[in-house]
Amino acid sequence: MAISRNDLIPSFFEAADGEKLAYYTIGEGRPIVLIHGLFSNSWTNWVRYGHAERIAAGGHRVIMADLRGHGASAAPHDPAAYPPDILARDALALIDHLRIQDYDLGGYSLGARTTVRALVHGATPRRAFGAGMGLEGILRTQGRGSFFRRVLENRGTHERGSPEWMSEAFLKTTGGDPIALLQILNTFVDTRREQIEAIATEMAVICGIDDHDNGSAEALAALFPHGRYQEIPGNHMSAVLKPELGAAIVAFINE
Repeated sequence: MAISRNDLIPSFFEAADGEKLAYYTIGEGRPIVLIHGLFSNSWTNWVRYGHAERIAAGGHRVIMADLRGHGASAAPHDPAAYPPDILARDALALIDHLRIQDYDLGGYSLGARTTVRALVHGATPRRAFGAGMGLEGILRTQGRGSFFRRVLENRGTHERGSPEWMSEAFLKTTGGDPIALLQILNTFVDTRREQIEAIATEMAVICGIDDHDNGSAEALAALFPHGRYQEIPGNHMSAVLKPELGAAIVAFINE
């Protein structure tokens, strides 16, 4: 039976700065920590379209974090709550809170970038994946960040059907806090090529065939010493709706 939104009950932990952040757990087995994308939340990214259940059915304890500023997590408006790389540090704090050492880690879009930053900061999953992300979105974060800043600062003015209008429409469906999300954009940190090349973790880069929002996913996969590229159907917005995303994650972590 599919999980309903009412079935998804958050647990909470305190980040290093005391902010109260939410996470959700389903399934039993080897832990995998999943991180959603910008404007999204655990329900929308991982549960609504069946990915979490598919991963859990593969023998995993699925742990889904709501990023600060998103979902049921704290969404302070104080800029001091959003220092550079805070999302990666929050992910590390969750892993520490759960006291897990043998686990997998991955995310979609901003969650993929956060996964890379967590690896740079010392996360040690057995395997990791980044979905909906390309090399440009890792090396030069403000390129994409400027797009979302435009979306947030000009709400209600975007031409119907434009990429900005579609992003704002998605924001409305998830009930995101625009003030907090503007602060999130200030946390983005570029990752240098040599930092990617120093990551020893086996890494899958999973991306929709028509998703070019963050540059080349194949080029990103090639830069990891143990990287691989997995193509799935869809673009940046539609690939997350398709069962192939969850199936690709399960196949990778269960090898």
